[in-house]
Amino acid sequence: MTRSGFRESRRLVAIYPGSFDPITNGHWDIMRRALGLFDHVVVALAVNVHKRPMFPLSIRMRMIRDVLGQDPRVEVDSFHGLLVDYARARGARFLIRGLRAVADFEYEFQFAHMNRQLAPDIDTIFLPTNEESFYVSSSLVREVGVMGGDVSGLVPKAILSTLKKRFRKRA
Repeated sequence: MTRSGFRESRRLVAIYPGSFDPITNGHWDIMRRALGLFDHVVVALAVNVHKRPMFPLSIRMRMIRDVLGQDPRVEVDSFHGLLVDYARARGARFLIRGLRAVADFEYEFQFAHMNRQLAPDIDTIFLPTNEESFYVSSSLVREVGVMGGDVSGLVPKAILSTLKKRFRKRA
């Protein structure tokens, strides 16, 4: 406590977890807004041995860095295991989850309550995506891209060339 009776401010760290396979404009919107709320945001790619992503971890991390630029308040990392364990290890008290539609809320609400059960000291913050991106998902981007469709309005411009190369290989 300071002499004025207020607690000294601590650095607010949040984790924004996901697979980001690939990062979409909706993800970017959530990241940008999270940086307005927190001092430091860790974009954490979940490594799930049961999933087969289209893009390897190293490429997904590079694409996110390409979108984020050199902002020192944000970093890109990956983790295995429980998200709350990773958050504690990083000194984060907040998890950020993006919501696109009501269907997302039901799943995310269960996930948030499980995390709360495992780690009562870590809170989940829900941020709805912007109106332009509420229907966009990484799986939809992959499907449209592999079939030769134009995904330029769905993903950040910084990663378009990477996506086009990958989609041509898969076609």
